Amino acid sequence: QAQLVESGGGLVQAGGSLTLSCAAPRNTFSTNAIAWYRQVPGNRREHVARILTDGRTGYADSVKGRFTISRDNAKTTAYLQMSSLTPEDTAVYYCNTWPTWVHWGQGTPVTVSS
Repeated sequence: QAQLVESGGGLVQAGGSLTLSCAAPRNTFSTNAIAWYRQVPGNRREHVARILTDGRTGYADSVKGRFTISRDNAKTTAYLQMSSLTPEDTAVYYCNTWPTWVHWGQGTPVTVSS
């Protein structure tokens, strides 16, 4: 099964920045769109950002202008650059394929303090 591994989460002050990484198997990375999702306990997972195989991107309205998704084809890794963070961004962040999913990993938690 394809497995994607998230990393880079942590504690950050409001207004700060953080970059998450998503390492993917080469075959998965080259043939699928990659997306970031986040989840707060008790809520559904929500789509945050995606990058298609042709490089086109899409974002949730709540993060437009603050988050940037990118990909490094040589490293088969996708990134989520987050800036101007607020406590409302606190969640566990996951990466997966889009629009359909492979096995979910454990995610990486992001906590924004005020």
